[in-house]
Amino acid sequence: MKIQKAASAGTMESSDIMITILPSQEEKIEIDLNSNVQKQFGRQICSVIKEELKQAGITAATVRAVDKGALDCTIRARMDAAIARACGEEN
Repeated sequence: MKIQKAASAGTMESSDIMITILPSQEEKIEIDLNSNVQKQFGRQICSVIKEELKQAGITAATVRAVDKGALDCTIRARMDAAIARACGEEN
C-alpha cells in the first residue's frame, strides 16, 4: 500500500488518539507523538503505530499522533482507519 493523501482518524477525547497520516517523499517512517503519558507509554505507542504500518506494507509515511490515554486496541483501530483513508480505500 502507498499513502496517497493526508488522512485522519480519532478524536481528542479522553481515552482516544487522533492519528494523522501524511505522504512522505523519503522512504522512511516518521512518528511525531504528543501524549500526556509519553514518558510511561511513548515507546509502546510508537511500537503499535509501526506494527500497523508494517502490516499494511507501508514504508514511507509521516504519522502525527495526539494521544489522550488510548489503549493499544484503540490505537490499532485508529491506525487502520487512517491508513485506509490515506490509501484511498475508504468505503
